[in-house]
Amino acid sequence: MAESLICNNTQSRVSSVLNRAVKQFGKKFMFDSDEETCWNSDQGESQWVVLEFPQPVKVSELRLQFQGGFSGKSCKLQGSAKEEDLKHIVDFYPEDNNCLQSFPIQDAPLVQRLKIVFENSADFFGRIIVYTLDILGEKVL
Repeated sequence: MAESLICNNTQSRVSSVLNRAVKQFGKKFMFDSDEETCWNSDQGESQWVVLEFPQPVKVSELRLQFQGGFSGKSCKLQGSAKEEDLKHIVDFYPEDNNCLQSFPIQDAPLVQRLKIVFENSADFFGRIIVYTLDILGEKVL
């Protein structure tokens, strides 16, 4: 059974934060289960989120909730073992709305690091706003 792979020991990095206002729009707000808070990127193409898990995982689903008008249009998921180069896993194409969206991942390799790349945005300036990000799958010991 798939479970959330994001825990207190999962490390995250993002490409940017709007006006560097991390207390208001920082990466932690994607994981706090509060529908009032979000990560808001600064402008520019190819915004991204990197997650590093404390142990290898097998991903089965990616869940994202954007703010409509600030969603990714063309996105890709990459993954790797801890220190290896990232490899392409899947392309996905979110809808431009406020709903929680789910993207099943078929036959994903065992990874310890994931990178979600928002290649372009519904926003003219390339900003991305994410209220919820969750990765489902299995932890491998």
